[in-house]
Amino acid sequence: MTGMHALWLPIVLSAVVAFVVSSVIHMMSPWHKGDYATVPNQDAVMDALRPFAIPPNDYMLPRPANMGDMKSPGFIEKMNKGPVIVMTVRSNGMWPMGGALAKWFLYLLIVDAFAAYIAGRALPVGAEFMSVFRFVSTTAFLGCSAALWQMNIWYNRKLSTTITSSVDGLIYALIAGAIFGHFWPR
Repeated sequence: MTGMHALWLPIVLSAVVAFVVSSVIHMMSPWHKGDYATVPNQDAVMDALRPFAIPPNDYMLPRPANMGDMKSPGFIEKMNKGPVIVMTVRSNGMWPMGGALAKWFLYLLIVDAFAAYIAGRALPVGAEFMSVFRFVSTTAFLGCSAALWQMNIWYNRKLSTTITSSVDGLIYALIAGAIFGHFWPR
């Protein structure tokens, strides 16, 4: 067993490196360019929705009032008539990137801390690089990627977006595994 106090350097360093790599992936490569499609006649759709002043939240259209409503002829007709939409409405204006980036870095720290905890409980001080790499990479991959598939399964998020985001998670996990393996206490 290896104490968490001995693993803070690889936790922080892994988060910093993954943060930088994720920035490069999202800002300098076309990897995520196709994640979101443009709605046909985007301006007209925005103009049509604007009068409703829909507050920021997650929405589903049509949305049944309860489980029984899902079987009602009226709800079934709405589903068949369409459009069927799952959407997130954000606040107007440019996205506040500073807050999102801070939350992303905190998330990476938390994932790496869980990976450190699991590896630290399973492995002693002086563990071999590959043992540390396997524990940390697997745990970090689950933390960065596993839940993405729920959005694909339940809300039909595009498979290609789920796959590319999962590959991102694999990259971050491999970074964490390598850094922890290198800086594991001897």
